[in-house]
Amino acid sequence: MAARRRRRLRKRTRRQVQGWGGVAALAAALWVAVNWAAVWPVLAVVSALFVLGGVGWGLWRAHRRAVGEDRHWRAQEEARARELSMTEVDALSWQEFERYVAELCRRDGCTKVVVSGKSGDLGADVIGYFSDGRKLVVQCKKYAPHRSVSSQDMQKFVGTARLEHGADVALFVTTCRTFTRDALGLAVRQDIVAVHRDLLGAWVRGAHLETLIPLSGSGGGAARRPPA
Repeated sequence: MAARRRRRLRKRTRRQVQGWGGVAALAAALWVAVNWAAVWPVLAVVSALFVLGGVGWGLWRAHRRAVGEDRHWRAQEEARARELSMTEVDALSWQEFERYVAELCRRDGCTKVVVSGKSGDLGADVIGYFSDGRKLVVQCKKYAPHRSVSSQDMQKFVGTARLEHGADVALFVTTCRTFTRDALGLAVRQDIVAVHRDLLGAWVRGAHLETLIPLSGSGGGAARRPPA
């Protein structure tokens, strides 16, 4: 009984609301008809604003879509250009790759750059100094693009870069596309600059070494007096 009573009450309320809504709509229509001379200019302005707003919205959406497509195209072109540059790097031997990384360091202002060029170097394939005296130690891994740098590779470098070689900036450079999640996490925690294939491609194409340092880890070492 109570449920039926509530349903009847809801129906009655709905009919009342519909009735009053119809009365209000009729009254509004009558008022507009009586005051049409004063109302139509307002309606014309509102309609014009609505149309202009719709056109403006459509143009804005089209502009945003065009900008997005342009950015996507530019990113694809930059990636393609990096791959073209990296094709030449891929053709290097691991010894030539180490010497090439050393040349990139010299290009970006590093001094006293030396290349180990031998096994048993304890992770220091390239050593140099920034102009402000920070010591740079670089581990170079010439891997196939589809490979990943493992956590074990990163652990070895972490264990020697600063303790054995006194690095202020420790750089792990590889020709493969990725570091494993554990390797990258270790790099971030230990302030190792992890340079994978895409970042290396940007470096090859002219990005400055200093711009790569903040991309992994939280610091690039404190400035100090350059060595004699």
